[in-house]
Amino acid sequence: MSEDLAVADIDLIQRIIPHRYPFLLVDKVIDIRGAEACVGIKNVTMNEPQFTGHFPGTPVFPGVLMVEAMAQTAAVMVGVDKNLADTNTLVYFMAIDSCKFRRKVGPGDTLRMEIETKRGGGKVWKFAGRATVEGELACEAEFTAMMDLPKG
Repeated sequence: MSEDLAVADIDLIQRIIPHRYPFLLVDKVIDIRGAEACVGIKNVTMNEPQFTGHFPGTPVFPGVLMVEAMAQTAAVMVGVDKNLADTNTLVYFMAIDSCKFRRKVGPGDTLRMEIETKRGGGKVWKFAGRATVEGELACEAEFTAMMDLPKG
């Protein structure tokens, strides 16, 4: 599956990661290059539940959700490369490092998440992520995750 697949649509994303509304934070993954790099797309919309309280009258997409969206994007990339659709593989955060927020993100914005694998291949993976809106940096972080990969 991984050699020829450059895009993961929402159906494949849901077959790879267990997240569902309101916590599924990636709409599409494009430019998948094996387990090396990819780009995730998140369309931020006003009907998302976090905007009722963050912040009333001035909706701001929470920075921690940007980091989560980048992590979900990374998990999809690895899932495509390792053919993990329909395997119920779980992924857990282990660390978030060098995280910085640079721009407010809100309804109507499209978050473009560029993910690069720093280390991986077994259970523990490390990634670098950058999230931009219209070419402007919104968030950057390095994060480590443990993947409960199926045996065999």
